[in-house]
Amino acid sequence: MAIQITAVRLSGGTTHEHLTHLWWTEQESGKAGDNTRAQIVDWIENQAGKAFTSDRAGHRTEVAVVTPARGEKYLRTRADGVWTNNLLALPRR
Repeated sequence: MAIQITAVRLSGGTTHEHLTHLWWTEQESGKAGDNTRAQIVDWIENQAGKAFTSDRAGHRTEVAVVTPARGEKYLRTRADGVWTNNLLALPRR
């Protein structure tokens, strides 16, 4: 299953490390939901989940897990092997 991340919540800052909550839709079923960053990280790493963002033209960008040297794992988009800021451009909740 692949989900499209549609909105985010940040707390304590404005960078990817501050993402706390993500809203999503599953395009095949139309199911929608929301989860914490830790839940999405676990789903991607341990349940073979796939997540992406999409722009108005329909271009998809993969959401990947970043494992920093210090601190908690977080999510960031990656396009053609380059880290991008697509998650930070999404609507805030």
